Amino acid sequence: MAAAAELQGKYQKLAQEYSKLRAQNQVLKKGVVDEQANSASLKEQLKMKDQSLRKLQQEMDSLTFRNQQLAKRVELLQDELALSEARGKKNKKSAESSSQLSQEQKSVFNEDLQKKIEENERLHILFFEADEQHKRLEAELRTRLEVLETDAAQHQTVVDSLTRKYTDTIEKLQNDKTKLEIKSQTLEREAKDCRLRTEECQQQLKNLQAALGSRLEESLCIINEKVPFNDTRSSRYNALNVPLHNRRYQLKLRDLAGQALAFVQELVTALLNFHTYTEQKVQIFPIDSATDTISPLNQKFSQYLHENASYVRPLEEGMHHLFESITEDTVTVLETAVKLKAFSEHLASYLGFLRKILPYQLKSLEEECESSLCTAALRARNMELHRDMKKLTAVFEKLHTYVSLLVLPSTKPEGLLRTNYNLVFTNIAASLHGFHDILKDISKHYSQKATLEQDVPTATQKLITTNDCILSSVAALTNGAGKIASFFSNNLDHFTASLSYGPKGGTEFISPLSAECMLQYKKKAVAYMKSLKKVQQSLEKIARLEQEKEHWMLEAQLAKIKLEKENQKLKNSLSGHLTETIQEHSVLPNVAEQKKETTEKSLREPIRSTSLIGMLTITTDNEKTPDVESREDLIKNHYMARIAELTSHLQLADSKSVHFHAECRALAKRLSLAEKSKESLMEELKLASQNISRLQDELMTTKRSYEDQLSMMSDHLCSMNETLTKQREEIDTLKMTSKGNSKKNKNR
Repeated sequence: MAAAAELQGKYQKLAQEYSKLRAQNQVLKKGVVDEQANSASLKEQLKMKDQSLRKLQQEMDSLTFRNQQLAKRVELLQDELALSEARGKKNKKSAESSSQLSQEQKSVFNEDLQKKIEENERLHILFFEADEQHKRLEAELRTRLEVLETDAAQHQTVVDSLTRKYTDTIEKLQNDKTKLEIKSQTLEREAKDCRLRTEECQQQLKNLQAALGSRLEESLCIINEKVPFNDTRSSRYNALNVPLHNRRYQLKLRDLAGQALAFVQELVTALLNFHTYTEQKVQIFPIDSATDTISPLNQKFSQYLHENASYVRPLEEGMHHLFESITEDTVTVLETAVKLKAFSEHLASYLGFLRKILPYQLKSLEEECESSLCTAALRARNMELHRDMKKLTAVFEKLHTYVSLLVLPSTKPEGLLRTNYNLVFTNIAASLHGFHDILKDISKHYSQKATLEQDVPTATQKLITTNDCILSSVAALTNGAGKIASFFSNNLDHFTASLSYGPKGGTEFISPLSAECMLQYKKKAVAYMKSLKKVQQSLEKIARLEQEKEHWMLEAQLAKIKLEKENQKLKNSLSGHLTETIQEHSVLPNVAEQKKETTEKSLREPIRSTSLIGMLTITTDNEKTPDVESREDLIKNHYMARIAELTSHLQLADSKSVHFHAECRALAKRLSLAEKSKESLMEELKLASQNISRLQDELMTTKRSYEDQLSMMSDHLCSMNETLTKQREEIDTLKMTSKGNSKKNKNR
């Protein structure tokens, strides 16, 4: 389907390009038609100009001929005038009369000459104007020719680019076609596998739907028959129901509790180190207790700091107990988190310890500021630490307040509504971030204070080492606070969702007692389900043993029947053998004496007979016949062993036949599925081949259409080139004629 969509998209693109090219072709056709019309009009204009030029040339020829005649006539008149002047000298009279005649003739000639001159001048003006018009027309035709040449060159470049583009697109389409064919083959194989998997999944889905439908009907019948009332309608009764046990939430919550325990242990270690090193610092600065007595205030402060372990270590113990209470089988919510109360109490005791040592710590800093060794910069750092210690105690008060609110659902449910759980968790996260910020400020100010104290003249190596220890403990405390703050913020949504759910259909537990009862009911339900599982297993085992019992009873009956048949055959064979021996003794009564001893010895020895039942020993002496009971026991033991062997072979054959029957059924199913898939694949192959042939035909038609368009465009361009060459030839002829005419006119 994806390949068909890609092909359709590519053919749509080709169709769009084809429409664009068609529009361009129409524009080119229109331009060619316009140029042809312009060339025809230019040809007409050239013909008209040729005709006018020929007329002008004829007029020029006639005028030149008349001018020549007039010139000859003027020469004749001048000759006559000279003769008349010569004659006038001889005869004045005759001269006067002839002068009058000559003046009249001269005036007439002058008038004719003036007219001819004017006419010649007019013809020269007309010729000049025609020459100028011819030059303008020639310039216009040259510009038109240049424009047409540039247009033809542009059209040729467009045609070349289009041909290259079409060849590239054809090659690209062929490559895409091969790629799509390969892709279609892979998709067909994937489609086959998907069809097989979908058939299997559909079959499994049908089986599951049928099984779930039967189980639903059975459960509905049980509910309608066994459930006396719906306890989820009443919140009071619903609170006693066991909520949905989400094992994933419990494992996640236990993991988070383990991480929180590790963070609290790290925090407790850092607090112990901080209080211990602070105690050492109080005893050596500003007054060293080894050389002088420290103030009573610092003595009391040191005494209280020495008791820090009894307040700090219970925090770790309380968190450890809370972690141990969260298991995979329990339902951990705020209503059942009873161990959270102990942690809250330990946090309250540590808060009381901080409140107890806070005034002494502040007074100790003030006393240090009043010392003569304290500089102004050191005094400023001490006052900053003075403010930081107040903030630290305030943050612990906030944390204790919110943790005590989380304890209320397990002690007093009415003290905290479930809608406020999210707000409490959010405030705890904000308080932890504030705790981290304050510790960063304390670390910054302590580091500045330590650098300033190193510059004090009375600073000892013990003071420098103690300051370094305090700085390392504060840094560890800051890192631990940052980790626990980011941990709580990242898992805030999980805490809100997993610690605030209850029974199905209910909004909350009524009381901690109901939550405890719910946990007891849950344990009883688990034990009851285990007992039901054991009963089910025992019932299945009993049914399997009953089936085996029936099977072996049938096998025993078959063996009994076969034993009776074998006993009957044995009796018949023994009776026949005894009659044969008696007949032999009756046939040989007279045996030679030399063989008597051997015969007696042979009669006394047992005779061995091989048959289906094995080796049997009999004697021919009537007095020493074998015991009947021992013989029956031997036959019985042999047949029992034979029956056991045959039953084992029969069981093996039955199991093999069942296995072969199951394999044959599976192979038959697979064969039918393979035939069905083969038919469907053959149909799909036919459709794919039809689609491929159709696509090939479409590709060939598009290719042919593109080739036809290219041939048409090339024909149009050839015709345009021919017309342009003709126009150039005509223009050249016009130029030549115009040049010849201009030369003739110049000569004239």
